[in-house]
Amino acid sequence: MKISIGVIGLGSMAKAIILPLLERGEYEASNIFGIVGSSSSISSTLSDLPKGIRVVSSQDVLSKEVWSASVKLLAVKPQQLGEIKESVSTFQSNDQFPKPLLISILAGITLKSLQKAFPSHACVRAVPNTPSLVGEGVTGLSWGDDLTAGQKIAVRKIFDPVSKIYELPERQLDSFLALTSSGPAYIALVAEAMADGAVAAGLPRYLSTQLAHQTLSGTASLLREKALHPAQLKDMVSSPGGTTISALRHLELVGLRSALIEAIVLAAQKSRQLSEDASS
Repeated sequence: MKISIGVIGLGSMAKAIILPLLERGEYEASNIFGIVGSSSSISSTLSDLPKGIRVVSSQDVLSKEVWSASVKLLAVKPQQLGEIKESVSTFQSNDQFPKPLLISILAGITLKSLQKAFPSHACVRAVPNTPSLVGEGVTGLSWGDDLTAGQKIAVRKIFDPVSKIYELPERQLDSFLALTSSGPAYIALVAEAMADGAVAAGLPRYLSTQLAHQTLSGTASLLREKALHPAQLKDMVSSPGGTTISALRHLELVGLRSALIEAIVLAAQKSRQLSEDASS
């Protein structure tokens, strides 16, 4: 069976990468082969995927076929890395792909650990984020040893249609992850809190939620397109003795700025801890 991409772990992040590629016609559904943890999860996994994608459980003997793919996306939980065993494959090498390519999106798992676990592969660490689902993602990439120029092109083709790519030294990936990969959760929490505040102030729920989302989206666009420093925009909105500066004063008193800073530092530390746990 010819496999274009073998996906080991078809969770939400893997789908955020695969679905836009299928929608844009970069790959055919029949060229995606996925593995999930158990047969009981196959039905739910397939429910929001296009017809034609083949999905089997890790216990299925057919799961070994994924190792024949020239490109594999490793997307299990970091704690499950030890359960993934490289199998003998029928992979055919060529000048572009002398070794099969393994792209890992596992938080905190280093290239050294990946290359130890998958010695016959050329490995890449990728840190994408969920806005890739709407073509607005960012992805950090760090290259392992032995990658050809053709393999690097293949990796970029996977992430470029759905995200802006940043090639970084591996030591920076934990911080990149803490900001960009975990970041949508922080923003979602802010959006929810802003909508709750508007409801408490008297707006209906449906309108509060819509306005919170549009305000966050519009603000991000304004900062980016006008190349504004966040402090500039904050000062533009804050008039002397006005409503905004009163609200900002309260946010400073309760430590919103510090809480967000510490959240990103803690997420980066957790990513590094996952790496240490995997290597011990």
